[in-house]
Amino acid sequence: MALNLAQKQEVVAELAEVAKKAHSLVAVEYAGTTVSSMTAMRKKARESGVFLKVVKNTLASRAVVGTEYEVIKDELAGPLMYAFSMEEPGAAGRLIKEFAKGNDKLKAKVVAVGGKAYPASHVEVLASLPTRDQALSMLLSVLVEPATRVARVLKAYAEKDNAPAEAAVEAPAA
Repeated sequence: MALNLAQKQEVVAELAEVAKKAHSLVAVEYAGTTVSSMTAMRKKARESGVFLKVVKNTLASRAVVGTEYEVIKDELAGPLMYAFSMEEPGAAGRLIKEFAKGNDKLKAKVVAVGGKAYPASHVEVLASLPTRDQALSMLLSVLVEPATRVARVLKAYAEKDNAPAEAAVEAPAA
């Protein structure tokens, strides 16, 4: 279905707004993917905070102008689906990696994070980024570790000081 000018402007505006808020982007070749697979992927994307959209590359290249994803403009060729991570940077990578396992037609083309474009192989790296909860628990463990070590040292010191005193108390009783 061909879009008229107003519809194209609406699509570009929507995609530009998403690109301004997104943490990362994965552009994926999807030709040959079944409708049921695409439907399942869209459902999973909504659940995991990923904005998934199939858009003409010319519209996508206009939408990313002025955002950190402008670096991918030269990579846009062929039928592509765009996956923007809205809540956490690794969400789009995990989604694409998960669905690419069961579908050899689904192939990442380019990954963009922090104003830099990376080759498709970086989907693995993006997918391995921790979720927000995992990152917070790692941070908490790093923050708690020094206090834990101090507590262990103080406990060991207290036990060391108490050991001779207990022996001295027991000695006169014998």
